[in-house]
Amino acid sequence: MPANERAARLVDPVFGRVHTDHMAILRWSQDKGWHDAKVTARAALTVDPATAVLHYAQEIFEGLKAYRMEDGSAALFRPDANARRFRDSARRMAMPELPDDLFLASVEALVRADREWIPTSEGGSLYLRPFMIASEAFLGVKPSSEYLYIVLASSVGSYWKGGVKPVSLWVSHDYTRAAPGGTGAAKCGGNYATSLVAQAEATRRGCDQVVFLDAAERRWIEELGGMNIFFVFDDGSILTPPLTGTILPGITRDSILTLARDQGLTVREQLYGIDQWRADAESGRIVESFACGTAAVVTPIGHVSGPDYGFQVGSGGMGQTTQRFLEQLTAIQRGRSPDPHHWLRRLG
Repeated sequence: MPANERAARLVDPVFGRVHTDHMAILRWSQDKGWHDAKVTARAALTVDPATAVLHYAQEIFEGLKAYRMEDGSAALFRPDANARRFRDSARRMAMPELPDDLFLASVEALVRADREWIPTSEGGSLYLRPFMIASEAFLGVKPSSEYLYIVLASSVGSYWKGGVKPVSLWVSHDYTRAAPGGTGAAKCGGNYATSLVAQAEATRRGCDQVVFLDAAERRWIEELGGMNIFFVFDDGSILTPPLTGTILPGITRDSILTLARDQGLTVREQLYGIDQWRADAESGRIVESFACGTAAVVTPIGHVSGPDYGFQVGSGGMGQTTQRFLEQLTAIQRGRSPDPHHWLRRLG
């Protein structure tokens, strides 16, 4: 794309709408393994109507960001963690595991090819979407014998226009996101597809996001449609639901837990019920709650509603602990503060 047209698109890029010039591709087959690696012009895919992913949904994906550093270089935030989670998702979906070195090489090659697409505006970054689909053309319930792995890139601006805003949540008592033994810990498209009807209900109820309860008892808080959740208590301790196989092991979630422990905070990964949240919010024991994920990083939760109840969390705005984690994480991601855990992978 001509530089002047690219610059116009980067003025205020809407999340997921501005795509870069290139994509990275790898193929896998039973007889060749991983092969045909290349960075090529971004183009439409041509698939057979019997392609396995269209019928049996063997598909996984990741999401991570590349940031422009103050010296003009680029850096990825914890891509090694994305590589591990991509392998875990592939194993659960009976797909071939992509070696970490190939995952890292693919995202680095694409960032190098499309570095000029990283916005220079405050809060801008390059969102990377590695994904893999079953590409064999057949009709039959079995793992595919061929797979296509692609990395796309999208220029994104600040997630929140005009500053971070508290979100309102609708507690879904009718729909669940995942069950024990299912695919809740895998980053597969089906998990997100099943959340859409619940998200639509939340929107109808005037809420920004949906939060899911466990499938067995409809009691324990699990996660939002696309973000993990944290609770901050009046004694300074924090709590987040444990990873029991029904919750996606978020990389932002893990980063916050690490930062909290570095600061000497009491951290608990344990079950927490919706009735407890309501009672603790009303008594003042809960002073903040926030959601976290790659896209928005850290998002305060202001109000929670259910079928016959509603309550405010803390002041209803951005709390001090939420603000601190947001500032600490974004400072590390953009190379503006020390990186003691070596989370940044600089590309030069």
